[in-house]
Amino acid sequence: MPMTVNAVIIYLAIVLAGFVVVSIADSFAAKEIATRLRVSNAKGIFTQDFILRGGRKFPLYSRVVEANPCKAIVIPVIGNDVGLQLRNQDQTWIDFLSSVNHLPRPNYYTPVYQPVDSLTNILFSSGTTGDPKAIGWTHLSPIRCSEDAWAHVDIQDGDVYCWPTNLGWVMGPILLYSTFLCGATLALFHGSPLSRRFGKFVQDAGVTVLGTVPSIVKAWKSTNCMEGLDWTKLKSFCSTGEASNVDDDLWLSSRAYYKPIIECCGGTELASSYIQGCPLQPQAFGAFSTASMTAGFVILDENGVSYPDDMPCVGEVGLFPLYLGASDRLLNADHDKVYLIGVPMYKGMQLRRHGDIIKRTVGGYFVVQGRADDTMNLGGIKTSSVEIERVCDRAEESIMETAAISVAPVDGGPELLVIFVVLKKGFVGEPDKLKMKFSKSIQNNLNPLFKVSFVKIVPEFPRTASNKLLRRVLRDQMKHELSVRSKI
Repeated sequence: MPMTVNAVIIYLAIVLAGFVVVSIADSFAAKEIATRLRVSNAKGIFTQDFILRGGRKFPLYSRVVEANPCKAIVIPVIGNDVGLQLRNQDQTWIDFLSSVNHLPRPNYYTPVYQPVDSLTNILFSSGTTGDPKAIGWTHLSPIRCSEDAWAHVDIQDGDVYCWPTNLGWVMGPILLYSTFLCGATLALFHGSPLSRRFGKFVQDAGVTVLGTVPSIVKAWKSTNCMEGLDWTKLKSFCSTGEASNVDDDLWLSSRAYYKPIIECCGGTELASSYIQGCPLQPQAFGAFSTASMTAGFVILDENGVSYPDDMPCVGEVGLFPLYLGASDRLLNADHDKVYLIGVPMYKGMQLRRHGDIIKRTVGGYFVVQGRADDTMNLGGIKTSSVEIERVCDRAEESIMETAAISVAPVDGGPELLVIFVVLKKGFVGEPDKLKMKFSKSIQNNLNPLFKVSFVKIVPEFPRTASNKLLRRVLRDQMKHELSVRSKI
C-alpha cells in the first residue's frame, strides 16, 4: 500500500494483535510481490484497488492477485466502494471492519504481549540479485530506531515529522516508531514529493523536521519548485539513502534559514543508523559527526587492520557486534555467513559486516563514499565512485547527476573510467566536451593521474525500487559495449 493513514493503522494493528507485518512496497511488479509472499509465508495481504497519481488511477489489486496471495483485504482509493470485482476469498475493507459488529464490545481490544526476541516485521533488502534477503525485526528494533530519532534528530513531544517514504522500505517503520514513541505528530502527504504541492503541505502542516533523500533535493533545486514557500517552522532536516551533494545540501538548508541537516546511514538489518549527525555537535554538509548512540565501528585497511581512531583514513567499516535492535537471523539465508564470517576481529570482538566505504576527515568528520563493491582501481590508486561523482556533478551547469564506473579493457590492462551523465531538462550536451571538463575537474580536485576514458549521456539511471543507483547495471552495459566494439 501507499503510506496512507489506513496503512499506518493496519501496520500498528498487526503488531498489536501479536502478528508479524510483511512489508511490500506498492511499486513492485507481481513477480516481486509473489516472491515476498512466498519467502515470508504471509497469510493475507492488505492493499488498495488502485493507486492515485496526478489524478490518474493505476492498478494495484490486479498486480496483487497476479501474485496469488491466500486472501486480500482491499481498501478503495476513493470513496467507500471498491472499484472492481474481487476474488471469492477476498474482502473489502468495510466488510473486514464489520466482521466484529456482532460482538458485545466491537471496539474493545487488548494487546497481545510477545517475548522481546519475537518478530514484529519482516522487511526485505533491495534484492538486486536472486531472492531478496528477508530480514526480521524483533520488539527491540522499534526501540532502537526511536532512540536514534530522540538522540540524534531531537524528535520530541510537539514536533511534526514528515518523510516521504513507504512501509515497504525500512524508512517506513523507522518513521512510524520514531514519531510515535517520541511523542511527535506524523505528517503524511498523498502525492509526489517532487511537486510544489508537497512543499506547500510542509508549510501548511507546520512540519518541524523534514526527511529527504538527496535525489529529491536535487530535483527540488533544479526545478526551483519550492521558491517562495515558508518553511520557517522547520528546526532541522534529515537525509539518507544516498551520498549527499554539498551544494544541494547548502541550497536545502537555505530554504529554512540555514537549519542543520542530520545525515543518517544504516541498514534494514540494523533497524537504524550506525553513523549520524547530532545537534549537540557542529554539523558539516554531506558529512556525519559521530557513531550513533550505543553503536561503535572501526575503519579497516585493505588487510583488515583497523586504523587508529584519530587518524584520517579511507576504508571499509566494521561494526561492533553488540548492536541493540539489529538482526540476528534471516528467513532465507545464513545470517552469520552474510554478516559475520570472514570479517576481521578487533580487540577480541568479531566485527559485523556492513559494506560501506568510509572516509574519516582531518577534522574528525565522516563521509560515506559508497559501497565496498563500488570502489575502483585507477592506475594503481583506489578510489570510490561517489568521490568521483561529487566532483563531476559540479563540473558543468547542465548536469543533473553523474554515475562513475570502471571497466577493464577487453584485451586487458588498467581499468577505464567511464562517466554516465543525466542532463537537466532543456540542456543538450556533447560527450567529448563533457569528457574534457570531467577530466580537468577530476585532475584538479582529486588526482592528476585520473583520466576519463568515456562519457555516456543517458535519459535516466537504473535504480532499485528503493531508489538506490545500480552502478552494476551500468558496468555490465559498458562491458557489453566494449566487447561489441572489439569484435567490430
